[in-house]
Amino acid sequence: MKDKKNNEIQKNSYGMTSNVEGMTDDRWQAIINNDATYNNKFFYAVETTGIFCKPSCKSRAPKKENVRVFLTAQQALNENFRPCKRCKPTNENLPDNEWINLVTEYIDKNFTEKLNLVSLGAITHGSPFHLHRTFKKIKGITPVEYIQHIRLNAARNYLIETDKSITDISICVGIPNSTYFITLFKNKFGQTPVQYRKFHRLMKNKEE
Repeated sequence: MKDKKNNEIQKNSYGMTSNVEGMTDDRWQAIINNDATYNNKFFYAVETTGIFCKPSCKSRAPKKENVRVFLTAQQALNENFRPCKRCKPTNENLPDNEWINLVTEYIDKNFTEKLNLVSLGAITHGSPFHLHRTFKKIKGITPVEYIQHIRLNAARNYLIETDKSITDISICVGIPNSTYFITLFKNKFGQTPVQYRKFHRLMKNKEE
């Protein structure tokens, strides 16, 4: 009879298992030992926090009586539990640091493209809000600020190394609005692009 009851619980609308039937000794040991070999085999949620995790999560071990077990992350989401920020049970790709490193590498290589939080989130498999928050937490600036930083540094190199017009440079670095580009450049470097180019060439001539 107990096996039949277990099967009925496993087959409910969300695939959720209760504390008694779902929490086997092996699963509990996996949780308290942060056993990564059980990842994707089940997820556990904590009633008191409203958060669910992978078995390998390094968060503080919960009280056994507060734990609910789910077979998939979606089942936990359906029960309105929120994914843990640390172990990211809904995103098996990478930890935050590695994820943000990939984002910055993508920006570094593709800063001339039309980039914003929505497009970056879609490309790197994260929500715009989570990307904004996590990026700022790790890098100390927002993704948009980082994009501007990379673009303006590239523009500075163009001004020093080429004779391209200001309009052409603004386009080359991914800021097609030259007026906006000039404003951003002056805010960052304290000079307009034309002033910066003249000053740099003057200093170079003096050195020669």
